[in-house]
Amino acid sequence: MWILVALLFVAVALVAWIKVGRILDPEAVLVAPLRGDCDLRKGPCEAVFPNGATVAFEMTPRHIPAVQPLELSVRTEGIDARSVAVDFSGVDMYMGFNRMPLDPVGPDSFTGSGMLPVCVRARMTWEAKVLLHTDSGLMAAPFRFDTYLPGREPSVVTKEASPE
Repeated sequence: MWILVALLFVAVALVAWIKVGRILDPEAVLVAPLRGDCDLRKGPCEAVFPNGATVAFEMTPRHIPAVQPLELSVRTEGIDARSVAVDFSGVDMYMGFNRMPLDPVGPDSFTGSGMLPVCVRARMTWEAKVLLHTDSGLMAAPFRFDTYLPGREPSVVTKEASPE
């Protein structure tokens, strides 16, 4: 009897893990290549999908602080998105589940707010993955950026490192 209960528990846990895994890390039918030539601190970045559709992503304030409200904005072209969310993840450190749904504010435009969790590193590299839910399936566009501890921003680090 105990073996049957244990097997039933394992089966239920496996089904739950598979179902939750699809929610936490959904499989995209189309992924835009990561562009390394755009800096979200300077303005919006654009990703181009293999089919020619584009998505522009922007965050304010531009210095991208942790544990403070961020305004997120997504504009699409050539994509009929039913809903949009932005998923933040640490590139080389797991930072938990950080997905923010955005609200439609006009044709092909979505906005919302979010917040990055605190990190103890002087510099943390993040990936913001814009998730676009379409009738054809999920489309994803990755954008990378860095956050810095207060007082460790690039301009401050540069001043500290330069001889005076």
